[in-house]
Amino acid sequence: MRKLVLVAVFGLLSLIAPPGQAQQQPSTPGANAGRYGIGVVDISFVFKNYPQFTSQIETLKKEMETADGQLKADHDRIASLEERRNTLKPGSEEFKQLDEQLAQQKAQFSIKQGTIRRDFLEREAKIYYQTYTAVSDAVKHYAQQANIGMVLRFNGDQIDPNQREDVMRAIMQPIVYQNSVDITPDVLLVLGVDVRNTRPAAAGVPATATRPAATKFQ
Repeated sequence: MRKLVLVAVFGLLSLIAPPGQAQQQPSTPGANAGRYGIGVVDISFVFKNYPQFTSQIETLKKEMETADGQLKADHDRIASLEERRNTLKPGSEEFKQLDEQLAQQKAQFSIKQGTIRRDFLEREAKIYYQTYTAVSDAVKHYAQQANIGMVLRFNGDQIDPNQREDVMRAIMQPIVYQNSVDITPDVLLVLGVDVRNTRPAAAGVPATATRPAATKFQ
């Protein structure tokens, strides 16, 4: 009987052992998400590591650079005409003709510049919307499979105490602590992207745990 009592006592002590002696934290960022029924996801990290998004944005940037080059050429041509007009006698017939030509070209340039920039902004917005829709669907799919009832957005980037922007971002972030409920790698895996061991540990995750592999749900 005494032996049984001692075993029971030691078992109880093991359950109430200090945190430092307790069971090790899960080694994967989202290991506790299903257990708690809640998860967090770093949308910015997903966007930056989603090739379908980054390739489209890179292509758009190159097209914008080409368009900016064309606009610059038009602007330089107008500036050249202005310099030429300034050498003419105000009120002369040639001055009047060149002045009218400049007014027309400036108006056309303004319309062209506005049209191009509006087009690029609309295309950029469409890319962001399509990507966010895909990411949202991936989050929903994973959450349903893992029995997660709520997913909150957070930023898992490391904070540089010497950078005011980083510090203010950390202060304003609604998620102060998360205990291995970061499903960011899992969401990327659903999207077909493997980010194992490519990012430092996020806030609330043991230092030894990087954003590693997660189970890809079908």
